[in-house]
Amino acid sequence: MTSLDKPTEETTEADDARAVTEAALFEAFGGVRGMIETVLPGLLFVTIFTLNNDLHMSAIAALAVSVVLVVVRLVVKDTVKHAFSGVFGVAFGVVFAMMTDNAKNFYLPGMLYTLGLALAYIVTSLAGVPLIGLILGPVFKENLSWRTRNPGRKKAYTKASYAWGLILLGKSAILFPLYWWADTEQLGWVLVTLKIPPFLLAVWLTWVFLAKAPAPIDVFAEMEAAEEAEKAEKAERERRERSQEESGGALPVPSEADGESADLRGGRHRKA
Repeated sequence: MTSLDKPTEETTEADDARAVTEAALFEAFGGVRGMIETVLPGLLFVTIFTLNNDLHMSAIAALAVSVVLVVVRLVVKDTVKHAFSGVFGVAFGVVFAMMTDNAKNFYLPGMLYTLGLALAYIVTSLAGVPLIGLILGPVFKENLSWRTRNPGRKKAYTKASYAWGLILLGKSAILFPLYWWADTEQLGWVLVTLKIPPFLLAVWLTWVFLAKAPAPIDVFAEMEAAEEAEKAEKAERERRERSQEESGGALPVPSEADGESADLRGGRHRKA
């Protein structure tokens, strides 16, 4: 290996680690389709409400498109967790808006969820169990190994969780005053506008922190290796037992009584 080869290999390993991080974040947060599923119902609601000021039509259209997105996921046999979460969020919004006959309340459950999530990110970081680590640990196949075995990775997860918490708190600080002071159309368009940029910023910061962190410990691979080792040990033990049986069994192990008898006989012989 020449002096030029080593930096190339290190660069390749770093690029691989970044690629793995990007893929994991893409999977965890739904990627482009997940963002579309998050934005589309709210966008449809505020567009229809702006055009005709009809709460019922706007709410039904938003709920219908959420259901369609779930059906599309099911048809293509893709994961439905992001689409289902969108359906539940829209359904709560529709119920709130219908019950109170106030179109603004369509957005209230999502706003409360955002505020609660922001606090969860910050509180779990303060408690030493950052929420982003709980979310991404299984995706990286490390589960909770980062808590005790990978302090550099725990530090990265803590930074990322604080970033998510502060970004979502900033978003809430914009939306809640608008909920009280602005009309439904203004609140709706601002909310739709703020769906993607804060999310992308938080994901990018997470990627930055994790790309510089130590590699995850693959606990699944460790468990598989332990199982393989146990199987190999069991197979070796069975092989030895079969070998002993084929050779007529193991030689008897002398007992303490046999040893004492041998000593007495040896003593008598010595006396003789």
